[in-house]
Amino acid sequence: MRRLWLIFAQTVTVAVAILFVTSTLKPEWLPSRPSPVTVREAPAPAADDDDRGAASYREAARAALPAVVHIYTTQTVRKQRHPLLDDPVFRHFFGDRPELPPQPNSGLGSGVLVSANGYILTNFHVIEAARDIQVSLNDGHTHKATVIGSDPESDLAVLQIKGDRLPAITFGQMETLRVGDIVLAIGNPFGVGQTVTMGIVSALGRSHLGINTFENFIQTDAAINPGNSGGALVDINGHLVGINTAIYSRTGGSNGIGFAIPVSSARNIMEQIIQSGAVTRGWIGVEAQEITSELAESFGLPDSEGALIAGVVRGSPADDAGVRPGDVLLTVGGKPVKDPQVMLELIAALKPDDRSTLRLRRDRTVIEAQVRIGKRPAMRSEQE
Repeated sequence: MRRLWLIFAQTVTVAVAILFVTSTLKPEWLPSRPSPVTVREAPAPAADDDDRGAASYREAARAALPAVVHIYTTQTVRKQRHPLLDDPVFRHFFGDRPELPPQPNSGLGSGVLVSANGYILTNFHVIEAARDIQVSLNDGHTHKATVIGSDPESDLAVLQIKGDRLPAITFGQMETLRVGDIVLAIGNPFGVGQTVTMGIVSALGRSHLGINTFENFIQTDAAINPGNSGGALVDINGHLVGINTAIYSRTGGSNGIGFAIPVSSARNIMEQIIQSGAVTRGWIGVEAQEITSELAESFGLPDSEGALIAGVVRGSPADDAGVRPGDVLLTVGGKPVKDPQVMLELIAALKPDDRSTLRLRRDRTVIEAQVRIGKRPAMRSEQE
């Protein structure tokens, strides 16, 4: 009897030891306990790691990442001479002080390869005043870039690097983009390396922000930070829908309010720059201001629609057409003028030497004037 009891004790001890080892090292071998609540579980992921999950945008990132480049610039900055150094009394006691030599300054940004032969679209402020521009591709190769042309008023520039069969991005369709659509922002924030952030289209057609002369931004909450400028805003297919340009921030970091130039506008400007080296816009030579409720009441206007002509350049197309300060511009070519920004965009869209009809309100009387469109002068930074 004692022998049987000993065998039983040894058997139980071995079984407990096996159970302990199994539960510690191979718990999946043990039968699972029933859950106290019935839940719906997602199926196990497929063995193929390339299969995309429903909430993953890896394919969009994979398609767009090779076309987004890093841009490194070098500028020569001349420090401003202190006014005290030109003071006669100071110079009498301390003599003439030599001017400090120009100091090199570096900058960084992003760009988008738009063609297989090396054209790159980026922001003008990324390459402004740069004496040397280096472009680093996604594969690690670095190329020296040349500036084909720029448009400071829209903050766009076109560069080119030598090469062929480069990984150009696919252009998306702005007509199908809607508020609420998911977008990815790709760039080189703070120089940390290529980074992808996700957000939605918060608004379309944003203007009156004071960022550029011509504004028609896509607003997004995808994180955009310094270094992202000139990078790509892409849809869930990895197609380009915008060029990341600016953020609204009091700290310099992303606050969820970023702005991108729509691909439709960027493409039009890019094609003009590649074809002729510059962007041609219409001009009539007027200075306009917004009509506030106070101004409308002061001028006896029925509403605040239109643009109040505050000044006319002498000898300009508007001057030749008889436009006077104090006139209110109501339409350009039959299209309504809501405010000075709309007026600017309508006139800029016209071709030089074309004729257009201006509808004006003068002394409570509506008149029409025929104007021959001129060519908008280039900004000083563009001329230089």
